[in-house]
Amino acid sequence: MSFLRNFGLPELLIVLVIIVILFGPGRIGKVAGELGKGIRSFRDNLAGKDDEKKEENTEDADKPEPPKTEPK
Repeated sequence: MSFLRNFGLPELLIVLVIIVILFGPGRIGKVAGELGKGIRSFRDNLAGKDDEKKEENTEDADKPEPPKTEPK
């Protein structure tokens, strides 16, 4: 891994420019958002929060929805 020692700011900028050219700025934002959601979901599953959400969803599913009223 000696090649990583010489990896400085100019090399990092070149890699970032190539990524922006390949994916475009809009796509990079979307990918970053999805990556964040995936990491959050992974952490929640490790902490056991997924089980709590499932229990809440099943409780909410048992409750009837209130009647919808139309605006006049």
